[in-house]
Amino acid sequence: LKDIQYVRSDFYNKLELFRFSSSLGRFVGYTEYGVKQAEYRNKDTSIIASLRAQREAYCLNNVGID
Repeated sequence: LKDIQYVRSDFYNKLELFRFSSSLGRFVGYTEYGVKQAEYRNKDTSIIASLRAQREAYCLNNVGID
């Protein structure tokens, strides 16, 4: 169960701006705007904590369904 990863990506006009990965535990930006957004969101510990909780709430509870 440790290899399960929760990923949340934000796109605009088919271009990925930034992404949260539970394996990294932070946001990563892919455009100039995305880097700024990732830095802003990485500073907010409540956002990071809620997305880490999503991995446990969503991913780990649904492992045996498929």
